[in-house]
Amino acid sequence: TVIRAAILIQKWYRFTMARLEMRRRYSLTIFQSIEYADEQDQLQLSNFFTFMLDHCTHPDSVSQIFTSPSAPQVVDEDLCLKEFEKKIDVPDSYYGPRLSFPLTAEDANALLHAFRNEQLLHARYVLQLLSETRRVLKEMPNITHLSTSYSKEITVCGDLHGNLDDLLLIFYKNGLPSEQNRYVFNGDFVDRGKNSMEILIILFAFLLIYPNDLHLNRGNHEDYIMNLRYGFTKEVSKKYKDHWKQILCLLRDVFSWLPLATIIDSKVLILHGGISDTTDLDFLNTLERNKVRDHIHVKVILFSFKNFAILDILWSDPRSQNGCTPNKCRGGGCYFGPDVTAKLFERYNLKMLIRSHEFKPEGYEISHDGKVITIFSASNYYEEGSNRGAYIKLNPELTPRFVQYQVSKFTRRQNLRERVGTIESSALKSLREKIYAHKSELTSAFAQYDVNGTGRISVNDWAAAMESVLQLELPWRMLRSQLAQMNPDGEVDFMSCFYDLKMGQPIKEAQPALAETLCRYRKDLEIIFNIIDKDHSGLISLEEFSQTWRLFTSHLGIDVQDDSIDKLVLSIDYNKDGHIDFSEFLEAFHVVHRLEKKAT
Repeated sequence: TVIRAAILIQKWYRFTMARLEMRRRYSLTIFQSIEYADEQDQLQLSNFFTFMLDHCTHPDSVSQIFTSPSAPQVVDEDLCLKEFEKKIDVPDSYYGPRLSFPLTAEDANALLHAFRNEQLLHARYVLQLLSETRRVLKEMPNITHLSTSYSKEITVCGDLHGNLDDLLLIFYKNGLPSEQNRYVFNGDFVDRGKNSMEILIILFAFLLIYPNDLHLNRGNHEDYIMNLRYGFTKEVSKKYKDHWKQILCLLRDVFSWLPLATIIDSKVLILHGGISDTTDLDFLNTLERNKVRDHIHVKVILFSFKNFAILDILWSDPRSQNGCTPNKCRGGGCYFGPDVTAKLFERYNLKMLIRSHEFKPEGYEISHDGKVITIFSASNYYEEGSNRGAYIKLNPELTPRFVQYQVSKFTRRQNLRERVGTIESSALKSLREKIYAHKSELTSAFAQYDVNGTGRISVNDWAAAMESVLQLELPWRMLRSQLAQMNPDGEVDFMSCFYDLKMGQPIKEAQPALAETLCRYRKDLEIIFNIIDKDHSGLISLEEFSQTWRLFTSHLGIDVQDDSIDKLVLSIDYNKDGHIDFSEFLEAFHVVHRLEKKAT
């Protein structure tokens, strides 16, 4: 009896753990699919800017947006440290770190201490630091060459994405950068997390102190337009209200000077995204990297081989299948197979490719028969408990050793069921918002299967309709119970997908089709209007709004009547001065979860 009971308990435990693992995996798949779809939308924006140049009534003014920083205060190349001291006063009431240049290890420690205590570095010191960082980066090659003979090991870190706690934990476990403790940080320092600015300040400070021992590669998020979408621009504007325009302008230049790759002992290639069948390291080493300031320039400036090369190394992902195909999930770069890796290794006598760019649940992944390693250093990337972070230790034999970790904000460690529940709830919330933003298209797709107009279709038809519209490659049949109701006959009430969602702060002048369009493209429109808003007042004229809207809908083939948007815009020009606050306007078109709103 005891043995039988033990077997039953064991079966129950295995079944429970298997179900939890299944829920965890599909939740992470949802997050990643939505992330890639969002990145695809982001890169497709550049196609719109090209379209805008071709069709705008004032093309010269539009072109100027893309060829110079959109901040009015351009930071002079020759502006020296002393001039920042003269122009920006640091009051006696400021108790944060006071930097003097050249920096020392004590300055870096002071910054670490201040940021642990949630202090801000004063804008004068930020600008001085960025100016010095640009000066140092300009002297560096596109591809940095390192040797393990100068130290016992080299540590390679992947995406941090504004998660300061991860960086602090890495330094706690692995030691601070020094001549004896060398680091390579492989891009995507910023966006998504709330402490991107602090991460940059720490990394740039150590770069200035140990320029031969701490090395930085550019990621696809070290980019002005990406920062508008994924949070870094807002972070800087909130933290540095008086000088954020200067800081962002200077950062845009600093990002353009970041090296593109690092090679260790002529055997290990480290770059952010990946490679393609046309990757030429000799060519990469000679191009003027600072000329490609951001991804708008990649598309708006005439396409050339160098622009494709930049896209490939910043955006590509490895796949198990041979060949090199367009990366349709992200909308940029390519998928490269083991044969592409082998070809590049043979050409340049390489042994290993270390790249980042992709979320991995364990913080790292090995592919292409051990030749390609993905390292991802941002733990809890999607949600608390969603993943570990990791870094790599490379010894002189170039044998990788992986160190994993996970930061926790909870004083009590959550059990597995709680962690999976938190991840699943957040993932489904994001997915429901995506579904609601495509309500009209989904309703039409469902109706094609509902020939009798019953409002019900089979699970297979429901799943086919969901995938045909959203194209997220998700296990829809498995997700059905979380997204839509089923009647006793086993058919799906397809309109139940939308029951718990509605538009936030509805504006009565907005027709349903128009409101849905604005909801769906809210992020894109916010970026476009931010670029047009050169003085960063948050206001654009009704004429600019209408012209941009018409170009945008024309480019995407959206069927919305012009008079409906004109009436809507006029209704929110409250003081009748011919301008609207576009952020406030767009905020009205976000998805609200009804149950959440009741709870608040």
